[in-house]
Amino acid sequence: MNLSKILKKESIVPDLVSTTKHGIIRELAQAVAVTANAPAEDIAAVLMERESLGSTGIGGGIAIPHGKLAAVTDVILGFGRSRAGVEYDSLDSRPVHIFFLLLTPENSTGGHLKVLAQISKLLKMDHFKQGLKTADTLDDIYDVILEQDEDF
Repeated sequence: MNLSKILKKESIVPDLVSTTKHGIIRELAQAVAVTANAPAEDIAAVLMERESLGSTGIGGGIAIPHGKLAAVTDVILGFGRSRAGVEYDSLDSRPVHIFFLLLTPENSTGGHLKVLAQISKLLKMDHFKQGLKTADTLDDIYDVILEQDEDF
């Protein structure tokens, strides 16, 4: 599954301002709320519930907050970047700069796993991560994702 088919430009936050995990999740939830057709508060609650089970900060400056929500009918993807980095209880205890938010319908497992796998593949490529970190604008971030996603 190509990320470019599910990531909407309006779901990208090129400069997250929050300095806490909860704040970041609220910002990302707000960014995808319209696309998800769900209240940002409900999205944030689902994501924080998932975080209570264990951090989605996977290390290397990356977090993939994700969850399932009844109101969601399709896979929803969001992206955010913190230039300063955020303490996120990551596996490697380092600050997180790159965030991919993933929401799926409650009854979905296959779509959820396919998108997580695709994100993981892309984030293993140093030039992709570097492109996301150094992109100047929202359009540049979107282009980095589209360009690399086409190669898969």
